[in-house]
Amino acid sequence: MERWVRVQNERDRQVLAWLRGQVGDAAIIAAAQSCAGPGIKPYLSAICRALHVTPPRYAAIRTGAGEVGERHLVSIYQILRGPRSAAHAGR
Repeated sequence: MERWVRVQNERDRQVLAWLRGQVGDAAIIAAAQSCAGPGIKPYLSAICRALHVTPPRYAAIRTGAGEVGERHLVSIYQILRGPRSAAHAGR
């Protein structure tokens, strides 16, 4: 199916799998052919618009780097809340 449609990431793969279940391969290929330019595969968003469907929103897939970033954010929030919490406790 990726021969007909531009798939760039895991979210695109999830949307394509959902779309195949909703409308079938033949409809996706027909929509891709109507949206595509010469030698250019259409984006999945264009295919969905052509088929008049809205894909469901999927949770972002977390990577190791994202988890590290979130741990740092939690630490920063704790540091920022620290003095404020102590100031309010004395009142």
